[in-house]
Amino acid sequence: MGTLAFDRSSAWRLPLTLALLASVASGAASAAAAQARIDLIDGRKVESVTIRHPDSHNVVVFENGLRGTLDQWGKVLDGVSAEASVFAYNRPGYANSEASETTRDGQTIAKELRQVLRHKGLAPPYVLVGHSLGALYVQQFARMYPQEVAGIVLVDGLLPRMVKKPEEFPFTTRLAKRVLLSNTVSREVDNIHATGEQVLALPGIDSKPMIRLINVPTASTAIPVDFGAFNRDASNLAFIRALYPNARKVMVDSDHQMQSANPEAVVKAIRELLERQPAAHPH
Repeated sequence: MGTLAFDRSSAWRLPLTLALLASVASGAASAAAAQARIDLIDGRKVESVTIRHPDSHNVVVFENGLRGTLDQWGKVLDGVSAEASVFAYNRPGYANSEASETTRDGQTIAKELRQVLRHKGLAPPYVLVGHSLGALYVQQFARMYPQEVAGIVLVDGLLPRMVKKPEEFPFTTRLAKRVLLSNTVSREVDNIHATGEQVLALPGIDSKPMIRLINVPTASTAIPVDFGAFNRDASNLAFIRALYPNARKVMVDSDHQMQSANPEAVVKAIRELLERQPAAHPH
């Protein structure tokens, strides 16, 4: 799911490009992503990769963007697994994870993620890393389970109220969504606005260390595209700008798939948060 970089410009950048109406490029092959396996959790197949670090009690948890899969985090997993345990997975209906009939909103997805983490024996504290729409899901998780979260990295991430209600999408966008997207992905799109409202209804997380990696491409060929799904209302923009005032913002000359195009920027942000945490198990 695309996002906007209004920190430097008021223009909407890459709103639904390469995520809502186009395919997502696969990440480069990596040793970490090759370790993915399938577990049966609560009667449903879930594909994930877990790399445990024996000398760290921190767990870095990755949440994919819309249409994204765990292999896109490959180089990031490789770069972080030497310092902490890492976990990446595919949500229901993605790759080899079995689809679910449950509501595809942030509250449900956060609960499902927590269940998977418990099944895998991965105890908090968690550093949550979410790309695009996945960033909205990790905000939901952090607000639902704040005592379990040590830090948050939003990778060109969506914030609440960036996206309109689905019934407010232009007709052509609604038609393209119905034709081009899978049932799972379409249901996630339809719940983006509702997820944002779920996030806002919970207590804030301004006390949590947060880094926002924001895609601000400088190439002349980087053309903003808008399918009419984003809310450009001036008062709404002001509201969004005011969210997470304590977050550190890092502008990255990248494309929206930052974890694949500029994995070093993502790794650096994660390491910055890990350095604030005790690295070793208490004895």
